[in-house]
Amino acid sequence: MGKNESTEAKTMSGLIYQVSDKPKILTAIILGFQNILTAFSGIVAVPLIIAGIAGLNVVDTAYLVSAALLASGIASIIQSRGFGPKKFRVGVGLPTVMGTDFGFVPPANTIINTMGGGMAGYFGASILGAIFEFVLSFFVKPLMKIFTPVVTGTVIALMGMSMMPVAFDWIGGGVGNPNYGDPMYILVAAIVFLVILLLNRYAKGMLNTAAVMIGIVVGYIISIPLGLIDFSQIASADWIQLPEIARFGIDFNPKFVVPFIAGYLVTVIETVGVMETLGEVTGSHLTSDDIVAGVRGDAVSSALCPFVGSGPAQTFSQNVGLIPLTKCASQFVAIVAGVILILMSLFPKLSTIVSIMPSCVLGGAGILMFGTVAISGIKTLSKVKFTNRNLLIIASSLGIGLGVTFRPDVVAQLPGILSSLFGSGISAGTIVALILSVILKDDPNEAEID
Repeated sequence: MGKNESTEAKTMSGLIYQVSDKPKILTAIILGFQNILTAFSGIVAVPLIIAGIAGLNVVDTAYLVSAALLASGIASIIQSRGFGPKKFRVGVGLPTVMGTDFGFVPPANTIINTMGGGMAGYFGASILGAIFEFVLSFFVKPLMKIFTPVVTGTVIALMGMSMMPVAFDWIGGGVGNPNYGDPMYILVAAIVFLVILLLNRYAKGMLNTAAVMIGIVVGYIISIPLGLIDFSQIASADWIQLPEIARFGIDFNPKFVVPFIAGYLVTVIETVGVMETLGEVTGSHLTSDDIVAGVRGDAVSSALCPFVGSGPAQTFSQNVGLIPLTKCASQFVAIVAGVILILMSLFPKLSTIVSIMPSCVLGGAGILMFGTVAISGIKTLSKVKFTNRNLLIIASSLGIGLGVTFRPDVVAQLPGILSSLFGSGISAGTIVALILSVILKDDPNEAEID
């Protein structure tokens, strides 16, 4: 592709950096760190919860956090780079950041406490479940046939909308915070939001591309005089933390994998949706083989992560929302982010600097990040013919998906696997969209509703 053609392609897609572009290393580090700031709270939150469930001491808890960063870095590189021949490729080859999802916390609690498997049982079940997900990846292609634009657009829109409560929990200071909703948190989030908004609209070059990171840094600095940051935690953190293989042991007892089956089924469904969204926001045409490679990337990463002390890996949707906002879809930047995560895992003091950031800072950025994902879905739906059939699919999926997101307790008492499958608004809405897409026959001659 010639220079003029490359420039034209970037203009048409709205991206400053395409998937194959390699920004200068300093630029890549800045943009990579921007991805880390966006994902950091999600990466470290699950190991902290798992440590609490297992009753681990401070030293073992700190190790779990470092292990989560290491595993996230490795998994992000696998998914972003992609390895192997096309038919058996592992990793989609698009910019992604990976980490352990909250959906795996309930089955982890069941294994560690109810079933008495402890941490060894949890890690063993994670690996066996990853093998299950790898096998499931070979059955994704038939699923892709019913991922029509009406289903894809609905899932992408739902993905952005269902993350909004998360953003506003961050703005409020985090779930469980005794000062939840303190006006000071809202003020900091509002400043971050406005900085990102104005830079994204009016700034040029790096100031535009790094708008999210700049906004977060501004919020971080403002939080210091407001007394929202406890720097004593940095002093108490170790300088170096080397990884250990199977520090807590690994128990491959098959009975422990049962609670994880539903979690991995949900992961497959959500990963397909995330891959579709990635294709949309990066301007990439993904084949069913590419989607399958993305699911395999999740599975292989989830099988490797427990060996270093982390739970199953899944692609983070918040980083997908970062792409259209920053106009950076560079695969190289995501790989650099993975390398930085690995380095941060080795130096706990560095990771602690980020971990003490108030959640309200990230909340200010979350509104725009998740909002842009929702708009990507709406953009896809704008190309869909709004017949009675398509309207029913969209309305039902968004209604149920958002309903579960806002009121998850409604489905908490569903029996067995149904509780897990419909426990997430994204998976619930996706399942409804897929089922209705099959049940409600498409009539090419059906008129569009005015």
